[in-house]
Amino acid sequence: MKISLYLPTGLMHELGGQTDAVAAFETLAELARAAEETGYASVWAPDHFVTLPPAPSFVFENWTTLTALARDTSRVRLGQLVTGNSYRHPALQAKMASTLDVISRGRFTFGIGAGWYEDEYRSYGYEYPDGPDRLRRLREAVQIIQSMWTETRTTFEGTYYQVRDAINEPKGVQSPRVPMMIAGAGEKVTLKLVAQYGDACNIMASPDELKRKYGVLRDHCDAVGRDFGQIVRTASSYCIMADTDERARAAVPPWAPAVFPGDLGSYGLVGTPDTIRERLAAYEDAGVQELIVSFHEALDPNVVRRFASEFLYPAAGGGHAFMR
Repeated sequence: MKISLYLPTGLMHELGGQTDAVAAFETLAELARAAEETGYASVWAPDHFVTLPPAPSFVFENWTTLTALARDTSRVRLGQLVTGNSYRHPALQAKMASTLDVISRGRFTFGIGAGWYEDEYRSYGYEYPDGPDRLRRLREAVQIIQSMWTETRTTFEGTYYQVRDAINEPKGVQSPRVPMMIAGAGEKVTLKLVAQYGDACNIMASPDELKRKYGVLRDHCDAVGRDFGQIVRTASSYCIMADTDERARAAVPPWAPAVFPGDLGSYGLVGTPDTIRERLAAYEDAGVQELIVSFHEALDPNVVRRFASEFLYPAAGGGHAFMR
């Protein structure tokens, strides 16, 4: 199982109280470099404009952040967790993704979801349709984006998006195209979209629930004739390392239930190193191939390095992975 870093660009008030924007961004760059130097597989950044809940605190925009990090790093992969479909027209997103793949020399994974943060939508002037409508828009968007990565010209006449004879060059570096992660756990629509169009999925859940969700995804793959093994299974977790499990669980932030379903303290990477090792093993046993970790001490590169020294080992074929 690969381990990756969730980059704290400000959504959860990680940059609260900071007044020097340049220094704050340099901290993010240092975190990405620490992840690269210590063997993390990828660095993933959220696509948001304001904090949750909204407050006058720094939040760095995703696409420009990843573009800068593509030049500040040389090995680690980069991706969104995930870009909000409605924030940019899908044809534009296809072009942006292709360009970023070139800038990163083929280290980019395009992550996309239907979007969910209503306050953000409305404050920035975006329409916020209901959930089924946002998912229908997502279905059209991923088809346009993938076509623009693979076809000479793209024409698409959908209910929500229309593209006519659109050319996208260069298309990127990776072959056959930039990989696409589709995030979300909805069993009837989102996981079916993953089975039809996704190269990777991302689900936030306990290991037991992840195992069940992956079973649903497998069923969707069988129904559409897709090889389940072609889809990279990623999940997200939160790390609080302490000298006792009790002390770590006491530090679980009050916002955790809004992001991580259920009792994060009972299944997340929360506890002593021994407990965290057991929980990493549980994620791996559930079928997770890449675990994206956010840290309680989010802005400390030494925490990123310590986790790597405790749990990451050189893997066959290069890079590092969790080893029990």
